[in-house]
Amino acid sequence: MKTVGFIDYFLHEWHADHYPAWINQSSGGEYCVKYAWGAVDSPHPGGKSNRRWAEDMGISLCGSIEEVVEKSDALVVLSPDNAEQHECLSRLPLASGKPVYIDKTFAETLAAAKRIFQMAEQSSTPCYSTSALRYAEEYRQIPGGELSYIGSWGPNSLETYSIHQIEPIVALMGTQAQRVLYTGTEEVPSLLIEFTGGRRASITCFPCGSPFVMQMHGAGRTYLAEVKSDYFQAFIGHMVEFFRTGEIPVPHEQTLAVIAIREAGLQAAAAPGLWAGVPR
Repeated sequence: MKTVGFIDYFLHEWHADHYPAWINQSSGGEYCVKYAWGAVDSPHPGGKSNRRWAEDMGISLCGSIEEVVEKSDALVVLSPDNAEQHECLSRLPLASGKPVYIDKTFAETLAAAKRIFQMAEQSSTPCYSTSALRYAEEYRQIPGGELSYIGSWGPNSLETYSIHQIEPIVALMGTQAQRVLYTGTEEVPSLLIEFTGGRRASITCFPCGSPFVMQMHGAGRTYLAEVKSDYFQAFIGHMVEFFRTGEIPVPHEQTLAVIAIREAGLQAAAAPGLWAGVPR
């Protein structure tokens, strides 16, 4: 059995609660989450302390990131709702040479994302990040190279959940986004993303909930994809294979493009009606 270590801002959160069982199941028991560390206890009402979470999960709570890195064969940097913590939390894991998965949202800005990848490159540490929605079977059946327009919608906030729409769009349309325009209302955020060649994509975040859906057009055909597949299981399967091989399943170029679009989208949201250039 090989061991996986979790490094998180606080451990009592949805991803840390569910990934251990899924990693064990997907790997057939080959990989097991054995060690964890959290910077702070859960700040949410009713949230567990890191120690209580570890006791309930049957996972050893370590006293430092260094201890998790030393004892683990593979590493997962979580903090899914606090992307601003990733650069700090990833520094020691990315110096280890061990495979490191960094949870979504990878970084708050393109500059931070570049710094994170540079840390990995300096130590030849394999790492990657992705939204689990990349692995939805419904999206993977679409011939992305042909698409000229995507209309996408999904649930929750622009800041936290837009990643789940932007990631599949980049996977399907490529990395050459040029500018972003805010087209939503005060209650329902929406962005228009312009790519090279006049190609466009829109995303809308419905705060009270929505399925993940895309309507797409390309090469004289229209496609409709509503996500109903178990994309988390597919995502975990790719993570386990990454632990085994060290082969990076998502190109860094795509991750950087996703973060750059999100950064431009938040800038556009602060100035509705004005295009925001996608940083390079």
